Amino acid sequence: MDKRNALRAAAVTATVTLMMLLSSPAMALTRDDGDDPGTGLSVGQTIGLYVLIPLAAFAIIAGLAAMPYGKKKK
Repeated sequence: MDKRNALRAAAVTATVTLMMLLSSPAMALTRDDGDDPGTGLSVGQTIGLYVLIPLAAFAIIAGLAAMPYGKKKK
């Protein structure tokens, strides 16, 4: 039974890899009609957008969720 699952996993992995290799990412360089890309992000903007803002959102949500369990009088 383990051999059968291993063969199935290998077949799925091979198929997915082949499909990813055949889908041409070079076509992404071709501009479409109406395509108007903006300027790129700097390193600071990228870190702020993808690291700091999610961490701040997590901290705010965790703080709000923990408020009911805060200081209880004994």
